[in-house]
Amino acid sequence: MTPPDMRLALLAFSAVLSALASPATAQDREVPYWASIRATELNMRVGPSADYKIAWVYRRAGLPVRVVRVMEGWRLIEDPDGEQGWVVARLLSPDRTAIVSEGEPAPMRAAPSASAELKWRLEAGVTGTLGECSSGWCELRLDDRQGWVEADRLWGDDED
Repeated sequence: MTPPDMRLALLAFSAVLSALASPATAQDREVPYWASIRATELNMRVGPSADYKIAWVYRRAGLPVRVVRVMEGWRLIEDPDGEQGWVVARLLSPDRTAIVSEGEPAPMRAAPSASAELKWRLEAGVTGTLGECSSGWCELRLDDRQGWVEADRLWGDDED
């Protein structure tokens, strides 16, 4: 085998190993863990099969969910309202998001401090990409906006 052929064979072998390792790693993940809805429409079912009745239809990609049980290609999730049901695993994303909980608008600040500059006020139900969390504050990104929100105003920030 010439060096370029050997390099191509090694790359192909590495790709096959990576493809085989990824699903196994995803299936071995310990519950509970956080995920978000990947699909623009997602059916929550009363059991882990398409044969079960649809209990709820989500039409909100990016909504944070807590995965509480894993069964083959299905995940038992809990949503921000505390509802639980089964969804197809491939329609969930490992990307962490958080949603602003009910109540007064949540201040989004320039830094993780109550005395930091107020950037925006976020209404309940606003969802964003979760960044780092520490000392009671979480970084939250909403499209082109980024800031810090008190962790107790968010659902989806608990460390598992």
